[in-house]
Amino acid sequence: MSQVVTQTVPRHLGLILDGNRRWAKAHGLSVAEGHRRGYLNLKAISEEAFDEGVEYVSAYVFSTENWSRSATEVRDIMKLLLWVLKHEIENLSKHGIRVRAIGSKLRIGKALVKAIHNAEEKTKFNDRGTLLLCLDYGGQQEIVDAMKRMLAEGVPADEITPERISKHLYAPDVPPVDLIIRTSGEQRISNFMMWEGAYSELMFTDTYWPDFSKEELHRMFADYANKQRRFGK
Repeated sequence: MSQVVTQTVPRHLGLILDGNRRWAKAHGLSVAEGHRRGYLNLKAISEEAFDEGVEYVSAYVFSTENWSRSATEVRDIMKLLLWVLKHEIENLSKHGIRVRAIGSKLRIGKALVKAIHNAEEKTKFNDRGTLLLCLDYGGQQEIVDAMKRMLAEGVPADEITPERISKHLYAPDVPPVDLIIRTSGEQRISNFMMWEGAYSELMFTDTYWPDFSKEELHRMFADYANKQRRFGK
């Protein structure tokens, strides 16, 4: 059987940032503070990944299912995202990070949509690495939206192929996900990048996301480097 040996680090890293609320509860802090600490760790881990040679980091920051959380928590998350995109973007840009947001964006509000546009414009020429914020994102919805775009273009059913679907995803220029890491002990992908992650390596840890360290990232990269990826061959 033919085998494909992985590169030392993934080209595209997916992060399911789980455990912010449980981390906050364990430390006697508010849920909002848990999400804030989660963002700070996302920034640190992303920069470490880029330093190691990763080109793309996709972070599952708010799913289509997260709208079912309490109105207070949803509001706090949206406020945090707006603050990041308006006030943190200068710092991220200084570090050479390109920021993009992918998702349906139908329910996030005009202010956040505008902030996303401004952040993407401000950082579009940065080349240290690309941070994709998966916001109002669901893997199933992404595939549905891709199909809708093809139907709107009049693509005949017999011309629908995996390659064509890939070109109609939210970020068709971004390569497939090589490694998905999920924190907090859950072992499922929860509708994250179902198409792009079809052949991803999956790694899980009991660590809550705010405590996920650079050292743990390095250990996972070391495990990844020893894997042989067959891609069904």
